[in-house]
Amino acid sequence: MSFIATAPASEGTVTNDGFWPEIDLAALQLTMRLDGTVTAERLQHAAINAMILVNRDLAQWQQRQQDNGYTTLEAVPARTINGSSERQYLYLRAVYCLTKANLSERYSDYDSTAAKQDDGDNLQSTIDDLRRDAAYAIRDLMDITHVTVELI
Repeated sequence: MSFIATAPASEGTVTNDGFWPEIDLAALQLTMRLDGTVTAERLQHAAINAMILVNRDLAQWQQRQQDNGYTTLEAVPARTINGSSERQYLYLRAVYCLTKANLSERYSDYDSTAAKQDDGDNLQSTIDDLRRDAAYAIRDLMDITHVTVELI
């Protein structure tokens, strides 16, 4: 058995460009079950990187929405769940998943002993799942199917 000292939940918010929602670091940390071994600075850095990637993927979609007069994601028509736009939830899911995938890749080098090699294989699967979940959330936000088939 091992003991890892953990710090309290991170505090703070990462602001966005005005169209997309801000990211509450404490909510991200709790939702994705990130323990205190991830420093507040590292969490913020990974969240900003994830926001950049998601915002780039959604840039053309965002422009179309703004051309239609919607100044924020919350203003874009969508069903609501638990009082929030489902698109807002999907955006947060994409950012959260990419943040955790990035952190998992960086923190995988804690223990590279033979006993941890199997854990590394499991971790890679988890990272791939997180990236897939982020891609699905982005596609769902844009109302695009998950599968693209091309006949040759």
